[in-house]
Amino acid sequence: MFIIGYFLSALATVLHYVLTFYLFIVLARAILSWVSPDPYNPIVRFIHNVTEPVLSPIRTKLPVGFSGIDLSPLIVFLVIIFLQKFLVNTLIRLSATFV
Repeated sequence: MFIIGYFLSALATVLHYVLTFYLFIVLARAILSWVSPDPYNPIVRFIHNVTEPVLSPIRTKLPVGFSGIDLSPLIVFLVIIFLQKFLVNTLIRLSATFV
């Protein structure tokens, strides 16, 4: 059964790194929204294409508050932090029971 434990531990580690990387991409998207970057820049297009499928549904459900401030990156930050604290730690604890 130790194979299942090692698999869950590896899955938790990979999930942690993926969530952290995506957190930095959303942070870059939020910073890019403060300036007017070149929309034809490949890096800007990549960041937009990766984050828009997640931010767009949140933006449609979240009413635009005062001054038109977009709070969808903040919601994504909170969801990522929740997933890191809950899901990753649960996988780590579950993997320890199989080892």
